[in-house]
Amino acid sequence: MSSDIVYKMDDIPNGWELTSIDSIAGIVMGQSPPSSTYNDYNEGLPFFQGKAEFSELHPKVQKWCRSPLRIALPGDILLSVRAPVGATNMANVKCCIGRGLAAIRYPINPKFLFYFFRLAEKKLDERGTGTTFRAISGDIVRGTRIFLPPLPEQHRIVAKIEELFSSLDKGIESLKTAQQQLKVYRQAVLKWAFEGRLTHENVKDGELPEGWRWVHVNDIIKKEKNSLKAGPFGSSLKKDVYVQYGYKVYGQEQVIKGDYTYGDYFIDEEKYEELKSCKVEHGDVLISLVGTVGKVLVLPENSLPGIINPRLIKVSLDKQKYMAIFFKYYFESAKVKNYYSVEAQGTTMDVLNLNIIKTIPFPLMSINEQSQIVSEIESRLSVCDKIEEAITQCLQQAEALRQSILKKAFEGKLVPQDPSDEPASVLLERIRKKIVT
Repeated sequence: MSSDIVYKMDDIPNGWELTSIDSIAGIVMGQSPPSSTYNDYNEGLPFFQGKAEFSELHPKVQKWCRSPLRIALPGDILLSVRAPVGATNMANVKCCIGRGLAAIRYPINPKFLFYFFRLAEKKLDERGTGTTFRAISGDIVRGTRIFLPPLPEQHRIVAKIEELFSSLDKGIESLKTAQQQLKVYRQAVLKWAFEGRLTHENVKDGELPEGWRWVHVNDIIKKEKNSLKAGPFGSSLKKDVYVQYGYKVYGQEQVIKGDYTYGDYFIDEEKYEELKSCKVEHGDVLISLVGTVGKVLVLPENSLPGIINPRLIKVSLDKQKYMAIFFKYYFESAKVKNYYSVEAQGTTMDVLNLNIIKTIPFPLMSINEQSQIVSEIESRLSVCDKIEEAITQCLQQAEALRQSILKKAFEGKLVPQDPSDEPASVLLERIRKKIVT
């Protein structure tokens, strides 16, 4: 069974041969041993199951197996054959492989075949079948075809790929460093803003500018009932109360995404009246409480009327005292995050609550100065956004360039051919006779 999953070449380079993977390499399809043989205390062989262990150049050991059924050797190519398909790595130790992996053994020049499968990743994934778990069969792995160059050319190709990738990786590292520096700068802007340094000169450390004071959330909300309100009990919003249209139910998904239009949970008017104490209006501030805590969404004028769910707190600010966007920038600053990360209580994840939010100190100054501070913040963050966008584009281009390098390599366009090289047909004959030199 053959599968031309990568490309077709009209002009095959001199000395290259079209062959299948099973003609040049041994293939071991993984098989998961009984779970009773697994352990996490270094007994037996390292056990690899799939892409979960592929976060680094070499697989990261997460568990061990005392009774392996399928074994990969150092230098074997580990190919993820299910959920997801196509991810590739190399075994750096003798290890046990589960059903999510195939070990491909090409002792002549394993890195050459490794880079071939890196190129083939997307195409292999497209060949995957299944609904719950996409997977490819051993027949697809074995029948995958490759244009094989002479052995010396394989070595030149690998050397050139690694030279180019090394330069590319240095560029990517610099871009990621710049990304981290932007994050630091963003938080520095917020720190300066809420210390008064964007609107005042010579602010002393630990002191507020003249005219500023510390207050709490109860001092800046509307003097109305339910201006500071947690969502209803979970039992009030079971799945059977939702309807196709009606009053929107706002939850963490809208706040975390920063998209008030996201989601399609609605309740009818009767349920809305029952939970009216949790209603929201435009200008209200929504705060996420569980897991991804402390994210803030300000509802705009065209937001749908509705209520919050149990994972949010609603803050209705007194607009004469506090701007919602000013509140958002302050609440998402490192100063506030550090404050509630100490106060938050939770076992597996941080949790915010009304009591914690009521203790957070808020800087209060005139509305005019709040507006000026917001303008200064957004001016600086706008520049950050443009730089961030440019960095993201460069990172995407770098990954595209990586694939372009691999494509050229396996089309014979990356390094020059040498007429003195023995053609791949000679190498293939040696492999078939198990005389690999």
